Amino acid sequence: MNTVRIRNGLRDMGPGWVAGAIAAGPATIGSLVAAAAGFGYDLLWVVLLSAPAGFLALLLAARLGTRTERGIVATVEDHLGEGWAWLLVADTVIVSMVAQLLIMKTLADISSTLLGLDARVWGVVWALVLVVGLAGGGYRVAEVGAKVIVSAVVLVFLATLVVVPPDLGAAAAGLVPVSPPGSADAIAGVLGGAVHITLITMHTYTMHARGWGSEDYDLAVFDAGASMLAAFGVYSIAIFLVLAGAIGGQSVAPTAGAAASALEPVAGGAAVTLFLVGILGAAVSTLGGNTVVPPFLVADKLGWETTVEDTRYRALIAVTALVSAAGAFVGGNFIPLLLQALVIGTVGTPFALAVVLYLLHSDAVSVRPSRAMTGAGVLLFAFVSYVAADSVYGTARGLLSAEGGVGTALLTSPASTLSVVFAVVLAIATVGLGAKFLLHRGDAPAAEPAD
Repeated sequence: MNTVRIRNGLRDMGPGWVAGAIAAGPATIGSLVAAAAGFGYDLLWVVLLSAPAGFLALLLAARLGTRTERGIVATVEDHLGEGWAWLLVADTVIVSMVAQLLIMKTLADISSTLLGLDARVWGVVWALVLVVGLAGGGYRVAEVGAKVIVSAVVLVFLATLVVVPPDLGAAAAGLVPVSPPGSADAIAGVLGGAVHITLITMHTYTMHARGWGSEDYDLAVFDAGASMLAAFGVYSIAIFLVLAGAIGGQSVAPTAGAAASALEPVAGGAAVTLFLVGILGAAVSTLGGNTVVPPFLVADKLGWETTVEDTRYRALIAVTALVSAAGAFVGGNFIPLLLQALVIGTVGTPFALAVVLYLLHSDAVSVRPSRAMTGAGVLLFAFVSYVAADSVYGTARGLLSAEGGVGTALLTSPASTLSVVFAVVLAIATVGLGAKFLLHRGDAPAAEPAD
């Protein structure tokens, strides 16, 4: 790409940054805190892998969005049927709303810590900010906000990394792929921050919102590379290296307060403030992007326009924003809750990947992707499925072996129970989709040359 094209790409990029804003959120920070606190540098390999994996997921979604020039739900309904469309909507809305509530809790708690006032008051305040910003300005407000805030948050954590340099020898050892006992949820959380159903489904709508078609696919690749490979990659690596060096192997509780406090002896109060401000910025940017996800899919399924010119879509944004205020009333430490939300999201992601791969090899698009992209997509699907299955297996085993029996475990661990039930339903659906593809694969158009 020559200098002019790079300059034009920097000017025109945007949809990838909305996805990057959701990926670079407090849930990812929570998973990085848990991974670093529990396993030191051992899971650095997962952190390094997450950004390229997220980049590939965005490319698959961008290819579908630019080729069809529609949102994914309408495409699914036309080429798979209404039942599959509703299942995809339910999968995405459940995952995104769980995340919405817990991210709002994070934002409210951090706002209370930094600025005073009760966290519940901040929950209402931030919900109203979302209503005014997004219901009034729609997607473009989310996009501009994502570019500005994600860039600022990346700089904040890079500054923190300069103040708290990592142990390079220990970090090098973390490049070897290992899965220490008890690390399944941490791995699922780290990977789920980048490869997530909300990012995959939403990206088809942001392509459409920008009016990007087949001729804009190269721009979409540049956009995804700048946001996910570069910005999100630097963001996640910097946070993990800071935390692994500060709290790894010290039996520090996986909480934001403990992580920030652990920085104080080596970096002073400035690092603590930087860390908390970084989480605050990440929460704001993530809520801005995540709030438009359920309205995109629900409006598309109901046949409404997915712009604020349609008052019904605008009302969906306002309702989603206002409902998120309830997150500030959720009790408990937000770091473990965010990790659980990412695990649930990881469980929901293989089905979304399978849907995208199916559509890219059906008559929904005029030509198939290259064999290289198809192979990479299948490998990504297999890896995410394995990580999700490993996490769900550990959760199910914990429920079955819980003291007091399964009934007591179901009552005391509703989130874990939801993960297992969710996983079983979507696993059955994914197998069914695979069988459907095998039955109809002869109907797909001829493959195009490699990209």
